[in-house]
Amino acid sequence: MSTITWPVNDNTTNDPRQRAPLTAGDQNLASITETVSRIAERPRPPLAWYVAFALSATLTLVLLLATVYLIATGVGVWGNNIPVAWGWPIVNFVFWVGIGHAGTLISAILFLFRQRWRTSINRFAEAMTIFAVMCAGIFPAIHVGRIWLVYWLAPYPNQMSVWPNFRSPLLWDVFAVSTYATVSALFWYLGMIPDLATFRDRSTSRLRKILFGIASLGWRGSGRQWHRYERAYLLLAGLATPLVLSVHSVVSFDFAVAQIPGWHTTIFPPYFVAGAIFSGFAMVVTLMVPARAFFGLKDLVTIRHLENMNKVILATSCMVGYAYAMEFFIAWYGGNPYEQFVFINRALGPYAWAYWTMVTCNVVVPHVFWFKKVRTTPWMMVIVCILVNVGMWFERFVIVVTSLSRDFLPSSWGYFRPTAVDITMLVGSFGLFFTLFLLFCRYLPMVAMAEVKSILPHRHAAGYWETPAGDNESR
Repeated sequence: MSTITWPVNDNTTNDPRQRAPLTAGDQNLASITETVSRIAERPRPPLAWYVAFALSATLTLVLLLATVYLIATGVGVWGNNIPVAWGWPIVNFVFWVGIGHAGTLISAILFLFRQRWRTSINRFAEAMTIFAVMCAGIFPAIHVGRIWLVYWLAPYPNQMSVWPNFRSPLLWDVFAVSTYATVSALFWYLGMIPDLATFRDRSTSRLRKILFGIASLGWRGSGRQWHRYERAYLLLAGLATPLVLSVHSVVSFDFAVAQIPGWHTTIFPPYFVAGAIFSGFAMVVTLMVPARAFFGLKDLVTIRHLENMNKVILATSCMVGYAYAMEFFIAWYGGNPYEQFVFINRALGPYAWAYWTMVTCNVVVPHVFWFKKVRTTPWMMVIVCILVNVGMWFERFVIVVTSLSRDFLPSSWGYFRPTAVDITMLVGSFGLFFTLFLLFCRYLPMVAMAEVKSILPHRHAAGYWETPAGDNESR
């Protein structure tokens, strides 16, 4: 039997016959537990965490104040107006739902395909999914105007015999996003149970021991518990996998079922799904690079993980670029003058600056990932991924605003301008997202310890792990 050589550095190997390891350094069960657990156990996080948390918490407060002002005053404080009745709230909603797609893809689909490189990054992505969906859910609720009546969207028995219109895309969003959020939260929590039990066993504070004991649901790491856990995890992965395709497809129906040129097209479901994965992976890389540096996770989240994600970003960038080209081709091939006008107007009209920003960030910039040096240099990949998410926000802006700003009648044309409330709510949603993510990094296991241990190269031939004292995650 041939012997596999495992390099111990964090750099990708130059030998094409050999892949870089998924963990760097001489890792063992005890070192992985110590590396991940000490982040939550240390008395104080790094100074950078305090700075980032203060900034993000301030922006979250700005979001709260802007929302209160909006509810007290009315949606007229937004830039939404005729003909652009949909503005930044819907743009932000679609953007944040898309950000959450990488979590389900990494956690569920890569798990079903037995891709071992997902183990160090799936916890980041799952947490990001939950927080992104929370940010997304704010905007449809307040976009209805009378937010105190938003519960009418739920099909509950009532004495008024007022039932939701099941033909409304708004109701489709309610079911799709709530299902996605529920399954993603269950998947995230179930995966953390063994790691929460490790935190419980290592706790020196009685309060932490009680809290982590409740959260770990009595986990003891027995063979029966592992069997039930793995079966439940597999079932949830199978349940979550169709959501990757269905959720953003349903969100795209908000536009595709309308009779508006530029929206009424069948390319939207696959186009939106590819764009969601594209932006989601970019956000994971943006968050992971500083997190692994500040919290000492470079040996667990290696350059190989980041490079693989950058390859996915490159592939989905090509898909998105193809979709952009096909939109123009179908508009020409279909022979509909209104459809043709909309796409010419996007590229050459008053919003040309937004369209070409979108194309530059989403199609041109990611092609630098063809170069290995860019794919494996952290600061370079962060710049590219930030630009990708800028481009993906502009993509949603272009779809929503340019299709509405010029109606069938030139007398109905208008130009959308965001207000200060629009801007503060967008910036504040990023504050909420980063606040939740920073709290997750501080108090919960950032890396799935139990899963990373399962891919260590040095196992015993008998098929069981050599267990350090007090490690309940061995089988």
